[in-house]
Amino acid sequence: MVNGLVGLAILFFVLALVFALLGARGVAGISMSIAKWLVIIFIVLAIISLLL
Repeated sequence: MVNGLVGLAILFFVLALVFALLGARGVAGISMSIAKWLVIIFIVLAIISLLL
């Protein structure tokens, strides 16, 4: 199973690629935006954990 924010971001990125290839642009866009936000959250949390 997928563990952590990075794993979820990769999962949503792969889903976005699959749906884009199948022609479901709306679902691909939503999956890509979720992946983008998960990566942003991961980076912010990683920076905070390094500073503390």
